[in-house]
Amino acid sequence: MAERAQDGSVQSVARALEILNLLAESKSLGVSEVSRALGVHRSTAFRLLATLESYNYVEQESHRGTYRLGYGVLRLSGQVAARTDLAKEAQIVCDEVTGEINETSNVAILDDGAAVNIVQTTSTQLVSVVQQYVGQQAPLHATSTGKVLLAYAPAEFQRATLAGALEAHTPNTLTERDELRAHLDEVRARGWASAIQEWELEMNAVAVPVIGHSGEVVAALSLTAPSFRMSPERLPELAEVLRGHAEHLSARLGSPG
Repeated sequence: MAERAQDGSVQSVARALEILNLLAESKSLGVSEVSRALGVHRSTAFRLLATLESYNYVEQESHRGTYRLGYGVLRLSGQVAARTDLAKEAQIVCDEVTGEINETSNVAILDDGAAVNIVQTTSTQLVSVVQQYVGQQAPLHATSTGKVLLAYAPAEFQRATLAGALEAHTPNTLTERDELRAHLDEVRARGWASAIQEWELEMNAVAVPVIGHSGEVVAALSLTAPSFRMSPERLPELAEVLRGHAEHLSARLGSPG
């Protein structure tokens, strides 16, 4: 059994999580069984179960008076599975992109106000780039994937992001709110975003949106290369190549098209 926290609210959370673990192992349990397993009074066990039931994390088996895991747990596990599926499918597509273009490709998602790479395939060229390692956060306003994710994010999130600090990572980073807002409008209009030495000097990138089964943008697929190989003039052409791969990935994720 997990060590009891001294703070009452945290202790309640710990006990609730213990109940979920117990039900995952035992399939169903009664109030008395839960109270004994937790070492708490029966009334405490009942209150914890009632709270979990109100959020659909547990449900009663009416014919037995016992509790089992509810559909709320299934919803959470579905979100984890969806992210796992995205990473699996994204790696396949990144391998295809880099195999065709031989530049570093990434798929990033919006997480905690940043663009976070979930997969990456690195170019085999002598001079290649690793823009960010998998799991590392990158600024939304200074990267191609970040701009795509920000451009298609809910309006409220966009407003909050634009109201915050826009750090200048290089002299080319867009830090003026009106300029960035207009740039995001352009991203939505043309369907792709670029970053011209905006996060790191001598490095350019281009990204396109990836659509999930809900019809919303769930990720961004990008190419990153040294600026001498990826000139601004090449970006529309590379964006079209990426768009085809992004459509492939979107289809694999169940996008309605």
